[in-house]
Formats: sequence, C-alpha cells, structure tokens
Amino acid sequence: MRIIAGQFRSRPLRPLRGVDIRPTSDRLRETLFNVLTAGNPQALEGSVWLDLFAGTGAVGIEALSRDAAMVYFVDSAKPAAELIRQNLQSLAIAEGFQILQQESAQAISQLARQQIKPDYIFVDPPYQLREAYRQTLEKLGNCSLNERALVIVEHEKQFDPGEAFGCLQRSRKLQQGDAGLSFYRRLPEQS
Repeated sequence: MRIIAGQFRSRPLRPLRGVDIRPTSDRLRETLFNVLTAGNPQALEGSVWLDLFAGTGAVGIEALSRDAAMVYFVDSAKPAAELIRQNLQSLAIAEGFQILQQESAQAISQLARQQIKPDYIFVDPPYQLREAYRQTLEKLGNCSLNERALVIVEHEKQFDPGEAFGCLQRSRKLQQGDAGLSFYRRLPEQS
C-alpha cells in the first residue's frame, strides 16, 4: 500500500494486520483521484475532507498528499486510530488533520455543530456492515452539506447502496474489480 501521487508519492503506508480493515486498493484510489482531478490537477488544493470509517487513513492521506487543507479521519476502532496516527507520523505530517475516534454518525453531528462543511466525504464501512451504508448516507442526507460537497461511497461491486438519501442523489457509479464507487451530490434547493 502506497501513496499514489502528490508530495508523498510512492511512500508506503502501514496496513493493520489481523484486524477487520480492508484498505482501499492502490488501483481504486488512483481511479478515484483521477476522477476528482480530471482536467484540473489542482482541484483538491485547499479542500476539506471527511474520511469516514478511515481504517488505515489511505484515502485521507492521499488527499493531504495532493494539497487538501484539512482531513478529518473518523474511525471508532482504537487500533485504526493509532494506525492512522502512525501513518501520518511516518510521513512527517504534523498538521492539517484531526483524528476522531468515534462512530461516524457522532462525528458527522459534531462537525455539523462546529459548522465544518467538507468538500469531499469518503464513506467506506466494512463491506459486510451493509446497514452502516444506509445509516451513514441518511445522516449525511439530512445534514446541511456544503452545496459543492461530493459524497463518495466505496462498496462491493454487487452491492448497491441506493440512489437517494434526503438531499443526496447519486450522480455517478464506477466499478473496478470487485469494488464500486458511488458518487452523491446535494440536490439543488427547491424554491
């Protein structure tokens, strides 16, 4: 597992062995960031990220490598939070992040109360926790998201997390290998 591009390109990240963490593959992360930066290599510069079910922190660290201003890493598991900390330290990243060791729904509510509105929200629960997809997307769909916010959900290729959740509507779905990425945008406000 390595950083794909940016200032930490090709640097390795540590996986967590023996724990139920399935990091986003290098290939899928590369596809994701190619989609996000298509036609604009600086698209992520200064962006704010929320990495839910962060695991190793690979997606959020990739965003930091590509000049994101802030990443909120959220994982309820203490070993995952410690691994994220270790991966950040191994790259000498000392700022531009916050690690929240709590449930995703709790973190979403906390950040909303603080008026923090991420530009990108990456959702990647363990594949077998299918109910976590619905609960998280419903929470985000009822939250006051940034108008430009993009919610990206990694899931098994054969699993469909759903088309719409509150103010969120799926705008795109990609498949690669055994995985899929669903992209959700906020619906325009009706007048």
